[in-house]
Amino acid sequence: MSTAATDARGTSATPGPLFVFALFYGGMVCIAGVLGNKQVALGPLAVEAGIFAFLMLVVTSSAVAELYGRSTANWLVMCGFLPLLASLALTLLVLAAPASPEMSEERLTAFDTMMAATPRIWIGGLIAYGTSQLLNVTIFSWLKHRQGGLLALRSAIASVLSQAVDTLIFITIAFHGVFPIAELLLGQLISKVVLSVIMVPPLVYLFVRLARARGSSLTTS
Repeated sequence: MSTAATDARGTSATPGPLFVFALFYGGMVCIAGVLGNKQVALGPLAVEAGIFAFLMLVVTSSAVAELYGRSTANWLVMCGFLPLLASLALTLLVLAAPASPEMSEERLTAFDTMMAATPRIWIGGLIAYGTSQLLNVTIFSWLKHRQGGLLALRSAIASVLSQAVDTLIFITIAFHGVFPIAELLLGQLISKVVLSVIMVPPLVYLFVRLARARGSSLTTS
C-alpha cells in the first residue's frame, strides 16, 4: 500500500510531488515582488532580481504540466492568485498601520520605499503574472502534444515566449507615459530570454526527474 494514502489508524498522508510543487509555487509567488526591489548585474545586463523567482514559477508550472497535464498546471497558476492577493492586502494593511514610535525613521523609510508601489504596478503585475504563466502552460502543453519528446526544447521555447509577453504587459501597464520605456523593455527582454534558455530547461528536467523518482518510491513503499 502506498504511504501516500492515509492508513486505517489515521496516520497523516505523505505529501506527494504535486503538493510540494504547490507549496513551492506559492512561496515563489510571494517572494518575487520583494526580490524585484533590487537590480542585479549580469554582465552588461541589469535585471530585477524578481525574475529569478518568476522563472522558478515557469519551471514549476512546466514540470506540473509535464507530469500531471495542462488542466492541473492551469489550476496551479490560478491558485497562485491567492497568495498574490493575500500578500497585496496584507502589504496595504501594514503600510496603512501606524508605525511604532520605537521604530527608527531610517528603517521606516526603507520599509515604505521597498514595499510601497503604485496601483499601476500592482495591476500590471497581476495581469502579467496570470497571462504569462497561463501562456507558458499553453505553449508547453501544445508543443508536448505536437512534438512529444524534447523536454528541454519545449520548456525553453515556452519560457522565452511567455516571459517576453510578461515583460511587454508589465512594463507597458506600469510605466507607459511615466518615462520612455523602450530601453527598459529591450534590456528586460534580452535578460529574460538569456535566463530562460540557461536556467529553465535543466531545472524543469530536474524537477520532473525528482518528482518521478519520488512518485515511484511512494507507490512501491
